[in-house]
Amino acid sequence: MSRGCARREGVTISGVRGFDEVSDPGQAALPGGKADSPLETPLETARREAQEEIGLPSNDAKLPPPFRLEHLCQLPTNLAKTELAVCPCVAFIHSGDDNAWNDADVETNLIPTLDAREVAVVFTAPFHNFLMVEDEVNTEEAHTTNSNKSRWYTGSWTDWHESPWRMHNFHVPVVGQSVRRAKEISADESQETAAEQLEKSGEVGALRRYRVFGMTARILVDAARVAYGQEPEFEHNSHFGDEDMIRRLQKMGRFTEKRTIEDDLRKEDLVKAAKI
Repeated sequence: MSRGCARREGVTISGVRGFDEVSDPGQAALPGGKADSPLETPLETARREAQEEIGLPSNDAKLPPPFRLEHLCQLPTNLAKTELAVCPCVAFIHSGDDNAWNDADVETNLIPTLDAREVAVVFTAPFHNFLMVEDEVNTEEAHTTNSNKSRWYTGSWTDWHESPWRMHNFHVPVVGQSVRRAKEISADESQETAAEQLEKSGEVGALRRYRVFGMTARILVDAARVAYGQEPEFEHNSHFGDEDMIRRLQKMGRFTEKRTIEDDLRKEDLVKAAKI
């Protein structure tokens, strides 16, 4: 599984998954999904999934001018409780001449299509803010977000694969920004039906803040740590990814190509792996 996208101004693109999604319905997540085959690279998976979910072209030749996408890096692999290895791919979308102030709007000009069966809305979040405890707002935004500044971050420690794991919760304000909703841009009847169900089930388009948490939040924190060379203001795991535990589980014969829901990781699996 691969996830990833980044914007020029240091703003990440997130989507709230459709309520018909089998995996984490209604949750904010980065574009991503399972590889189609063992031969598909994490970047190829990330690009294909981003095209399917939010309409970002997977082929550089199909990116409209002045946009171009630069793959920066792949972060260490994260482990999901569903026994999926998540490989975050970080990309930089150039939206104009780097030496001139003529940038085009990525949200308006580049990502016009959502699949309502997979994604309910797309919104943006200030990338550097994933290192901070409170909202970072400029003067123009202060009047819409200042009253709720303290709502940006909450966190707590939990136990995951036999070690302390920091659960981050970010509450991203969307007041004053363009939020792309599936219903506005559905192209066929099945998508329109899905979009109507999303609106009835979640009212995601009416929220003033979207919650970003769990693995998605951890990936954003780690990406921001690398991008800015700065540690967060809040407590966090110092290591990146879960590759040590993944190697231990592989020695136990886990991560087979064909799997069922019974293959979800249990506490006893992790206890056994930790002793290897």
